[in-house]
Amino acid sequence: MFRRAAITCSDRLSRRLVRRVLRAIGSPSIRVVLWDGAEIVGSDAREVARVLIHDRPTLLKLVFHPELHFGDAYTDGRIEVEGDFSQFLETVYRAMAAAPQRVGRVRARITQWINRRHRNTIRGARASIHRHYDIGNDFYRLWLDDEMVYSGAYFPSPDATLEEAQAAKLDYVCRKMWLKPGEHVVEIGGGWGALALHMARHYGVKVKSYNISHRQTVYARERAKAEGLNDRVEFIEDDYRNISGRFDALVSLGMLEHVGVEHYRDFGAMMDRCLGPTGRGLIQVIGQNRPTWLNWWIERQIFPGAYPPSPRQLSAIFEPWEFSLLDLENLRLHYAKTLRHWLARFESSADVVREMFDERFVRAWRLYLAGSAAAFATGSLQLFQALFARPALNQLPSTRAGLYESIPALGIRNQRAELDEVGGT
Repeated sequence: MFRRAAITCSDRLSRRLVRRVLRAIGSPSIRVVLWDGAEIVGSDAREVARVLIHDRPTLLKLVFHPELHFGDAYTDGRIEVEGDFSQFLETVYRAMAAAPQRVGRVRARITQWINRRHRNTIRGARASIHRHYDIGNDFYRLWLDDEMVYSGAYFPSPDATLEEAQAAKLDYVCRKMWLKPGEHVVEIGGGWGALALHMARHYGVKVKSYNISHRQTVYARERAKAEGLNDRVEFIEDDYRNISGRFDALVSLGMLEHVGVEHYRDFGAMMDRCLGPTGRGLIQVIGQNRPTWLNWWIERQIFPGAYPPSPRQLSAIFEPWEFSLLDLENLRLHYAKTLRHWLARFESSADVVREMFDERFVRAWRLYLAGSAAAFATGSLQLFQALFARPALNQLPSTRAGLYESIPALGIRNQRAELDEVGGT
């Protein structure tokens, strides 16, 4: 219970500071309740949630930098949110997007310091990937789909299940690359092996899949052996900079976020070295409309070293090597829906997760999943699929019709669906 007391100078200052924070984030329609029972509203609109701040030091940190310190305070239980958590985050994200962007010198220096901490050298990238992806296959199995696909799905119809949507995504990627039996494909960032096994099983190609997550690589190798695909799929625990050989196609889903813009020339050089004279490829990456840093709390606590590029920044991978960009599709609403599925499954397994780790871990990952869903739903984040090829490749389909056919072999319905039906914001 919050106590009520006579209003002091300190109390009045606290109220002014709350109003300052609310203005800084665009005056969202929320109500803030302080440790002494004082209540301050962000706008005249109907409030979507109540935010309880339990102590003055937490408020002072929020004044200094709301985006950086809200996550830690929520994770530690020093801030509580009453109401629909996802709706609260979407409301705040929309308000922040409409607010004037003011980044002071101190905040800019913090951003630069965070970026320096997580340099994506071979050693640094391995440490960052280990911190996120190697925390336990049993944990991810609780809330991912049956194939353990940890990237945005593709919903062929509004009522598709997560399993159907991930299967549709894997096949959508394969058809975009026009895979043919007998071809050789290199995959960068293979996760738990779903795409590589799908390509080998349904398209008859041979795959070399590179990954620096040890646990994911071991899991994928065990899957390949169990499914009798060892002769067609090889899972290699190594950095993308060490890839050798020549391939007909290259694919990477959800890995480029961990490369870093400063290493895009290295990534492009690897593609140029590995792809044949008529090679092609597809990169799926979380992105942004303009160059700016990832949410600072997520970069610091969840995804060290991660950076979502803008379309212009992506060009640094293709232009120096004269790769032709054939298609750039934005599937952000599909990712928003994917994250809602993940969050629902995560919440249903929260007690198990709490036993695996602790309450702080549960709150941190709830914030990460719900906040990411809000970012995609409000357009703060995008999901790009970039299809590219060597300029000499002329054997291309004349239309996109083949991408939207039913897939009877996978039990997937026709993929024609209205965008607003898929997203639902």
